[in-house]
Amino acid sequence: MQAITDGDTYIDSLRGRKMKVYLMGELIENYVDHPMIRPSINAVAETYDLAVREPELASVESKLTGRRINRFLHIVESPDDLVMQNKMQRKLGQNTGTCFQRCVGMDALNALHSTTYEIDEKHGTTYHKKLLDFIKMIQGENAVIGGAMSDPKGDRSKGPSEQVDPDLYTHIVAKDDKGIYVSGAKAHQTGCINSHWIIIMPTMRLTEDDRDWAVVGAIPADAEGLTYIYGRQSCDTRSMEEGDIDDGNAKFSGQEAMIILDKVFVPWEHIFMNGEYEFASMLVERFTCYHRRSYVCKTGVGDVLIGAAGTIADYNGVPKVSHIREKMIEMTHLNETIYAAGIASSYQAQKMKSGVYLNDDMLAQVCKHNVTKFPYEIARLTQDIAGGLMVTLPSEKDFRNPETGPLLKKYLVGRKGVDVENRMRILRLIENMTMGRNAVGYLTESMHGAGSPQAQRIQIQRQMQLGYKMNLAKNLAGITGDNNEPSEDASYFRRVFKIEKRPPPEE
Repeated sequence: MQAITDGDTYIDSLRGRKMKVYLMGELIENYVDHPMIRPSINAVAETYDLAVREPELASVESKLTGRRINRFLHIVESPDDLVMQNKMQRKLGQNTGTCFQRCVGMDALNALHSTTYEIDEKHGTTYHKKLLDFIKMIQGENAVIGGAMSDPKGDRSKGPSEQVDPDLYTHIVAKDDKGIYVSGAKAHQTGCINSHWIIIMPTMRLTEDDRDWAVVGAIPADAEGLTYIYGRQSCDTRSMEEGDIDDGNAKFSGQEAMIILDKVFVPWEHIFMNGEYEFASMLVERFTCYHRRSYVCKTGVGDVLIGAAGTIADYNGVPKVSHIREKMIEMTHLNETIYAAGIASSYQAQKMKSGVYLNDDMLAQVCKHNVTKFPYEIARLTQDIAGGLMVTLPSEKDFRNPETGPLLKKYLVGRKGVDVENRMRILRLIENMTMGRNAVGYLTESMHGAGSPQAQRIQIQRQMQLGYKMNLAKNLAGITGDNNEPSEDASYFRRVFKIEKRPPPEE
């Protein structure tokens, strides 16, 4: 594949691939130009165009190739690299108002960098070199990498090897001298159809009985045996209607699909885990450490929604009313709180054995846990400010109708000087982001992406260092002879992340 240089060449790179994509019960021949899919492609294209417009923000020089590459393909070499990822993510959220689909692949590459190094260290394998060779190749192509972690899971009380149907978790079904064959499915896959490569990974801690499910490999997105079934999004068929107002954000959207794998071949050179079940939890937790911090992307989307709330307040003639201003302040406070935790996690990164940097896990969990709550409140306040017209507004066709259009323009005016169509457009944007197609990327994805709230609470509990904090209180209270042993949460951090010492909060 020729190296992609900008958004247009990225879109061209998707054409001509033989991919089995189903949407609303139909096999789609030309998915690139399908009106329901194209906005998600446009969102990925913006990640390339941003690198052209703002190279210091969205690109970086690779030590692996010596070339300047897209930041989404970079192996993190310092805390500053992680901070720049966050700044890029917020900017892209501002530019698209949706999910731009490349964070999973970026975080998967970095999690695999340290994990493969430590698998090799224990087992004498060569996964790390294979991974570096793969990264050099995709950096040269400037490709989009999709990460596939979530399995359908079946009976949640049972592990992969205990399921009635083994395909409910993706697993190895055969091997030969050229590679392996995998079957199963990956659910909720962000941007998978818009990717050039898919990296499959385990989704949970595994046991010795789950060896066949302990597999990581890179697969071309158009590989034989892959079937994609496109996910529905609220109000998604509006993109197929005439006009662009009712869609709310006609240019950009996210993308989720289910991937079915039917004996998909993966060559040995693209396999980065093959039965090392004891490292599955390390990979999953390092990935989620990166990815839960990556949810600062929602602050960029939040910026758009806060702007939309301010705009409709202005159009309605009430921008200076005290309760409106208080709501705008609260929305901003919530949005910046998310960003603060995420970027602080990046600043407190530590170097791993492989040389890659891993952000602070506790703050990453706090960031994502905030994301499971605060965007919902920001959306609620925006709907409060917008008013009921957001969901009762007549269609664009009614506005274009020669009989009803003049009536709507007469009765749906706001303050003097505001065009009725502009008022309609901002209301549709708010509807789109809080109830429609892009509510998936802002709200539901905020709840369940990178793990639902309980997953973060478990990690926070493991690292809360309660014993250490109890000793702080006892020391100040003058209590002697009653100190706690070092807490399990601290040893957990060292065991999973292989860091010699996690500094206490005040250091």
